[in-house]
Amino acid sequence: MRRRKAKKIAILPDPKFNDTQVTKFVNNLMLSGKKNLAFKIFYEAIDIVDSKVEEATGLETWKKALENINPSVEVRSRRVGGATFQIPTPVRESRKYSLGMKWLIGYARKRNEKTMAQKLAAEILAASKEEGAAYKKKEDTLRMAEANKAFSHFRF
Repeated sequence: MRRRKAKKIAILPDPKFNDTQVTKFVNNLMLSGKKNLAFKIFYEAIDIVDSKVEEATGLETWKKALENINPSVEVRSRRVGGATFQIPTPVRESRKYSLGMKWLIGYARKRNEKTMAQKLAAEILAASKEEGAAYKKKEDTLRMAEANKAFSHFRF
């Protein structure tokens, strides 16, 4: 590589749950630098999930939902001899979580509930039960990788 490797920025844990993963999620949720609003939306969504689920806490349900959404394989385009192939490649751990978070937030925004906290809570509940749009996206990604397994020998 031509340049030096970028430094990893240390992310501080969130004030309520003392978890860095929550802060990363809130950073993805945040729009226009409004971090306090993003934290408020997230905590409200976790409270809604907490009230709807009896067997686990809201945070545990959220973590389970993220685990259910994280992809293990993805397809990458690669040109070989004038043709473009979709090559299945395993996903790095950090990218797994960032993809899962982006999918969860993206599909939550597209839902039809009234507030963002309700949309996020509904998507978290759906993902924890292995259903919903974000889980479907993971399944589609896996299916795409499975279909293109024949081109995995192009990966170097």
